[in-house]
Amino acid sequence: MPPTFHATTVLCVRRGSDVAIAGDGQVTMQHTVAKADAVKVRKLDSLGVDKAGVLVGFAGAAADAFALLERFEGHLKDSPANIKKAAVELAKQWRTDRAMRRLESLLVVADRGTSLLVSGTGDVIEPSDGILAIGSGGDYATAAARALVNHTDQSPEQVCNNAMHIAGELCIYSNTNITVVTL
Repeated sequence: MPPTFHATTVLCVRRGSDVAIAGDGQVTMQHTVAKADAVKVRKLDSLGVDKAGVLVGFAGAAADAFALLERFEGHLKDSPANIKKAAVELAKQWRTDRAMRRLESLLVVADRGTSLLVSGTGDVIEPSDGILAIGSGGDYATAAARALVNHTDQSPEQVCNNAMHIAGELCIYSNTNITVVTL
């Protein structure tokens, strides 16, 4: 099982080729909120994938996440039209490299056609329903997003925003200061 991180919620929602990734702003150190407006989601430049780019969200140690993000970008440059290949290469490197094995983070990556969770245990998971979440509030965000997708016509951006607000109100390690990036 991938590690569980207490201090964040990141949600990815896809409807067709429209996709959004949202992250809350809370950074928790032990039992204290250290920061309320952190940005845990990014839109990477196109890197040749397509003109829209790639979305990335992370949970876990920020320094570890940025190190992983740099490596993912490197793999993406090597296979610019294939985020699955870049994600698999990152997961393999993460699992086998002695220094990288200690990195404590999870990544969510998405382009127009694919959404993936990437972990240091070698997992590269593509959700069957287009919805995935990581972090301590991930289960709340996933449940809310599934209900919204099944019972409304909201866009992925609206679903992310509304589901993240629900998760932020329930999870003590998340908040409602939400950043959403879209393709």
